Amino acid sequence: MNSLLRIHRSLPAPGPQNACALTIGNFDGVHRGHQAILERVRAAAADRGLTPAVMTFEPHPREFFALKAQRPELAPTRISTLRDKLWGLAHSGIRQVLLQAFDARLAEMSAADFIERLLVQGLHTRWLLVGADFRFGNHRQGDLAMLQAAGRRHGFEVATLADVTDSDGHRISSSEVRTALAVGDMQRARLLLGRPYAISGHVLHGQKLGRQLGFPTLNLRVPPRCAARSGIYVVRVHGLAAGPLPAVASLGVRPTVEDGGRVLLEAHLLDTRVDAYGKLVRIEFLQLLREEEKFPDLPALVAAIDADARNARAYFAVHGL
Repeated sequence: MNSLLRIHRSLPAPGPQNACALTIGNFDGVHRGHQAILERVRAAAADRGLTPAVMTFEPHPREFFALKAQRPELAPTRISTLRDKLWGLAHSGIRQVLLQAFDARLAEMSAADFIERLLVQGLHTRWLLVGADFRFGNHRQGDLAMLQAAGRRHGFEVATLADVTDSDGHRISSSEVRTALAVGDMQRARLLLGRPYAISGHVLHGQKLGRQLGFPTLNLRVPPRCAARSGIYVVRVHGLAAGPLPAVASLGVRPTVEDGGRVLLEAHLLDTRVDAYGKLVRIEFLQLLREEEKFPDLPALVAAIDADARNARAYFAVHGL
């Protein structure tokens, strides 16, 4: 995490503080569309002597309303863990994040209170960037015109940004990234994100079954409702050496050895042994090798893992690290 990023889980305490240039959104994935927004915020802040800031939400507003309606299947899948989202914001030049709990209180807040309590009193907003169709407040009653009128009263500018598109003119959005990840198209995901899709986390102690089978693994938690397709991937691992290490990884529920249904990320380093327990690593997904399968016995599983490792080595022989 960038040490210059200040994270607030509630509004900053009253008192003297830097005014900010702000944008508001969920920023799942911090993809190239988000990066263009964040660059506008960073540049505006630099021009005006303000702190570049983001207000984001946990959980996603659509997730809150889906669970409230008892329709969890309508909640969006998650591209990023919170750690990875904050990493993306920090690396895009943001220096302050309000991690706003999206709960019944916020959902029922009037648009006028949203402006007064959050933007003006809480964050001392002097410049605000939103999409032209941005809606906020109870029943989505707040819109761009309301923000512009409030800006004239309270002394903040309101700017808008057109959609960011790819080379074919398609809008770059979190939904597009989710679609690419759901079908295992890591090249498309990389194009939309501007970098390989990745999951980071601390290496956990697992059941040590991989070690017994001759393929020790690094085990990581994944975001709930992870957007990436279950399967076997060519990956590279950052955080254990001076440079990335080649690996092959399984993302899924381990159907051959476990039936608990919990999704895990397990990465086997190719031709390298490292004591990784407790270390923070970042696993980048490069190519989907195959679907997750349930094998009849452990020897069949071992043979499949061996073939996966050979295929990953062949990938790196062609593409390098």
